[in-house]
Amino acid sequence: MFGRIPGAALLWYSIIVFGAASSIVHIIADLGTQHMVDGRNVISFCNLLFAGNACAVIVLFGVHHKQWTRKNLHNLSKIEWLFLFILALLANCLAPWLFFVAIESTMVTNVVLISQIEPPLLLFLAWLVFKDSVSKWSFIGSIICLVGVALIALLQPQTESFIIGRGEIYAGLAAIIYAASTVLAKLYLKNVPLGIFSVFRSAVGTIVFFIIASYLFGIEHFSDLGSTFLWKWMLVYGGIIIVTGQLAWDSGVRKSQSTDVSLATSFAPVAGVLAAYLILGEQLSRAHYIGGAVLLGGIAMCLYATYQKLREEKKQQERMSKEDAVSCLEAECRTGFKGV
Repeated sequence: MFGRIPGAALLWYSIIVFGAASSIVHIIADLGTQHMVDGRNVISFCNLLFAGNACAVIVLFGVHHKQWTRKNLHNLSKIEWLFLFILALLANCLAPWLFFVAIESTMVTNVVLISQIEPPLLLFLAWLVFKDSVSKWSFIGSIICLVGVALIALLQPQTESFIIGRGEIYAGLAAIIYAASTVLAKLYLKNVPLGIFSVFRSAVGTIVFFIIASYLFGIEHFSDLGSTFLWKWMLVYGGIIIVTGQLAWDSGVRKSQSTDVSLATSFAPVAGVLAAYLILGEQLSRAHYIGGAVLLGGIAMCLYATYQKLREEKKQQERMSKEDAVSCLEAECRTGFKGV
C-alpha cells in the first residue's frame, strides 16, 4: 500500500495523525455529551478504544484480506506466531490500558513527561540488540527532547505537587512496552506480511482488552456498545486515525533506521500540542513556549545527525563507485582489450 513512499515520510505522517488523535477524540467525546443516553456518555474511553479498534480490524482486514491465505499463514513459524501474540498483548492491550490507568491516576502532563523515556530507550535498545551505530548527536538530541518535555510539564503552575506515584510508574511501563514492542517487531517479525501482522495484533489486542475491562469494571461497562451514534463516529475514528496511522507506522518502522523512528517519536508531543492549537484552539502557555523551544532544539540536533549520516553514506557510495571504475580499468589494461 505504501510501497514507493519513503519510510521516514510514513513515520512523520503517522506521528501527525496520532498527534491529532487526542484532539479528535476530544471533539467526539464532546459530541457524546450532547447526545447522552439515560445520563451516560456512550463514547466513553473504554467504548472508544474497543469500538475504534474493532472498526480498525474490519478495515484492516478489508485492505489486507488477500494476504490472509492458507499459504502465508502456514509459512509463519511457531516463533513468529508466538511473538505476534505477545506483541498483540503488549502494544495493543497492555500499553493502552496502562496509559488509561495512568491518566486516571495522575495529571496528563505527568503522563506525557514520563512517556518520553521511550525515544532514548529505543536508541539504547537498537544499539544493544541490533548493534546500530548511534551518533552522539542523535543521543544528545533525544535527551534534549526529553528535557524540553520535562520543562513543559514542570513549568506548569499546577505541577508543584509533581511526585512520582502509581500513575507515573504506569506511564513509564507503557513507554517501555512500546519501545520493546518496536524492537521485538523488527527482530522477530520482519518477514511476517504486514496485513497479517496488523490485523492479528489489533484483533487479539481488542479481544483481550474487552476481557480485561469487563473483569475490572463489569460487563455492564460496555452496555452502550450497541449505540448507532457510537459506531458512526468510530467508523470515522477507527478507519481514518487508527488504520491509516497504524499502517503508516508499521510500514515506516520496517523501512527506516532506528534513529529515524526515535526522531519521529520525539516529535509526538509537539504534534499533539500543534493539533490541540489548530483543531481545538487551545492557547499555548509560557511553559509550552519554553519547553517547546528546547524540544525543537533537540529535534533539530537529531535532524542534523541524520543529515550527517546521509552525507557519509553518499560519500561511501561515491567512493565505492570510483573503486569499481578503477578496478575495471586495471582489468582492461591487463587484458589489453580496448573494445570495438
